[in-house]
Amino acid sequence: MMTYENALKKIRSLLSFGSRPGLDRMLALLDRMGNPQDRLKYIHVAGTNGKGSVCALLSSALVSAGYKTGLFISPYITDFCERIQINNTPVGREAIAEAVENTFPLIERLQNEGIIITEFEYVNALEFYIHANAECDIVVLETGMGGMLDCTNVIKSPLCSVITTIGIDHTAVLGSTLAEIAEQKCGIIKEHSYAVTSKQEFEAMQVIESTARKLKIPLAKSEGVQIDIKSESLDGSVFDFNGTEILLPLAGEHQIENAETALAAIEILRLNGLIDISDMQIQDGFAKAKNPARLETLCKDPIVILDGAHNPNGTAALKRAIDRFLPNKDIICIMGMLADKDSESSLKLLENTFSRVFTVPIDNPRALASEELMQKCRKHFDNVTAFDSDKAAFDAALEAAKRTGCAVVICGSLYLAGSIRPYVLSRC
Repeated sequence: MMTYENALKKIRSLLSFGSRPGLDRMLALLDRMGNPQDRLKYIHVAGTNGKGSVCALLSSALVSAGYKTGLFISPYITDFCERIQINNTPVGREAIAEAVENTFPLIERLQNEGIIITEFEYVNALEFYIHANAECDIVVLETGMGGMLDCTNVIKSPLCSVITTIGIDHTAVLGSTLAEIAEQKCGIIKEHSYAVTSKQEFEAMQVIESTARKLKIPLAKSEGVQIDIKSESLDGSVFDFNGTEILLPLAGEHQIENAETALAAIEILRLNGLIDISDMQIQDGFAKAKNPARLETLCKDPIVILDGAHNPNGTAALKRAIDRFLPNKDIICIMGMLADKDSESSLKLLENTFSRVFTVPIDNPRALASEELMQKCRKHFDNVTAFDSDKAAFDAALEAAKRTGCAVVICGSLYLAGSIRPYVLSRC
């Protein structure tokens, strides 16, 4: 019997093959596996920002409505099992080990035939395998970086395709303009289905509307959802929807937009008889939704906030939240970033936000060195210190926060968030 540790080694052995857009390899693997993806119904979610939160809200609402709900997300925050969930609970390590034991020989056979499967492709195939064998009613399926050529896009027409906020990211693969990126994201929209979109820049919305018209499918927009916001804080928001008071435990105005997007998807599906869900079940599901490392308050005294924003759109949302909820507050920022991200734009957006910045390394081959990030930060902040570890940086920040009453914000990468989150929770 394969152990979980050996299963992870086998999965991670495929990381060296990098990321390769395209569906042929994935289709070859799934064919050998008996095409488990064809036994499931999906809500397929693509976009630059907000995917994880929209997926969390949709999954939680469906679980509250009594559906056996699969969820596939990436990346995970602290534990690999988070990537494949059933009813909002990560599948057990035994399930991962068993799935790898049963399917990895297919990877090796394909390698011998010259077909190289990447790590993300294999993890996605494991998701299809596990969710199909568990006989999930609906799977909420988050894409990787793209849409059209993303390996999740091997599925047939989903119940609906959701496009969250589109911004500039992964330009080497997806294109350098909003229109080019939107075209890639819209690759998940298919005929005989429904489409849903968040608010978009004009350029991106044109592509989404054109795609829906060409395929002759209805397009629902988040801006068509009527809500009345009652309150907003670092604990989340409260709003009225159809006369029902909804607690949204995800903080920030961008999360209200994500909630409206999830509600637009729910509305179009239930109006067309594809799901049966009441407003009270939506209320229950949204209140239970969790999406760690998205403007997450880990400690209240002193205030410690963890956010995985890693591109200009996400950073702008973080900046708005800080201005709204922590006005005139001294803040120490702990920051780590990947080298292939648009760090200059993100840093410029955060100018004048932090009194001190501690740069830290990330355990990732694409990471920006702490010293190099320090030099970049010094163009935008007066007081910047490079640390050798995120734990040492947090210890220093926590001591200063307890002494002076300032807040701590940790940001720059979901990989940093995953590394530091357990340590922060152990100290707060």
